[in-house]
Amino acid sequence: MKKIVALLGILTLTVSCKTAGTVSSNDSLKNTFKNKFYIGTAMSLPQIYGTDVKSVEIIKKQFSSIVAENCMKSMFLQPEEGKFFFDDADKFVAFGEKNKMFIIGHTLIWHSQLPKWFFVDKEGKDVSAEVLKQRMKNHITTVVSRYKGRVKGYDVVNEAIMEDGSYRKSKFYEILGEEFIPLAFQYAQEADPNAELYYNDYNEWFPEKVKTVTKIVKNLKSRGIRIDGVGMQTHVGLDTPKLTEYEKAIVNYAAAGVKVNVTEMEISALPSPWGTSANVSDKVEYEAKMNPYTAGLPENVKTEWENRYLDFFRLFLKHQDKIRRVTLWGTTDAQSWKNDFPVKGRTDYPLLFDRNDQTKPVVGKIIQLTKEK
Repeated sequence: MKKIVALLGILTLTVSCKTAGTVSSNDSLKNTFKNKFYIGTAMSLPQIYGTDVKSVEIIKKQFSSIVAENCMKSMFLQPEEGKFFFDDADKFVAFGEKNKMFIIGHTLIWHSQLPKWFFVDKEGKDVSAEVLKQRMKNHITTVVSRYKGRVKGYDVVNEAIMEDGSYRKSKFYEILGEEFIPLAFQYAQEADPNAELYYNDYNEWFPEKVKTVTKIVKNLKSRGIRIDGVGMQTHVGLDTPKLTEYEKAIVNYAAAGVKVNVTEMEISALPSPWGTSANVSDKVEYEAKMNPYTAGLPENVKTEWENRYLDFFRLFLKHQDKIRRVTLWGTTDAQSWKNDFPVKGRTDYPLLFDRNDQTKPVVGKIIQLTKEK
């Protein structure tokens, strides 16, 4: 009897450990979600070139989709007018093809990380609407045509709408008005009719922002211009946004006739001076109180952080019919931009793999969610 009791105890412990997040050698996020949605990550240059060996192995095992963290942004692809630099992007696309991944181009039109020449003439004055249209068309056509049939989807326009639903007063908007968005999608569609085309932004659960983005989707569709998805950047914290707000946005965008891409996801465990903004120009000076966990997360905070991830993935599974892709904004904590945003020099823990390239227990728990009835 004692042997039986002991055996039952071992079995119970084994099951409990499995439920708690132990990942077997055969388990992976890629295999777990393959019939639900793509699971992706953003790749840095050291990963693209294979010098960050351990994280590359994680990417190949765990993810079915990749997006370039920086090398496909316009300032890197076309630093001077008419002079394109494709070495890094070519390497990135080749990696994705070799590993049979769903490749995302990020991003074609964005007000930030844009070369200075894009909006000005030789005298430094704003170019005309016609000149800007031609520059947009040339950039989009050159990039999308180069990777036609290889890059499967593009963030065509990035971060054009403010939280109050108004248009960001970028140079694109100042020179072309609202029409710069349909033009960008039109040029991308013409360059590769089979590539998926997305609008991508942060805080897309704010009610007024939802209304404007939905209006853009419907406008494009009414004009016969393709838009396949809305990318919901998911730079979130432990408290914001509320899951109910996030869920309403998913349902709303799906009702407008597009898929939802969960993009740029990470969950910061650190305090933020302003919630979950991802505006790269928003930075604050370092303060020690904003960097409280340099030696690691306390157990209570770690538990809260894990539960937050699990809540989001439960939501993704609930709406898997509406979701095309879930992409993490990086692979390991060491890679994350959140170490330097919005406060430079902090120690954050926002991703699924730690600074030593080890799988965090939450990965096993996420996998286990798919086995729950």
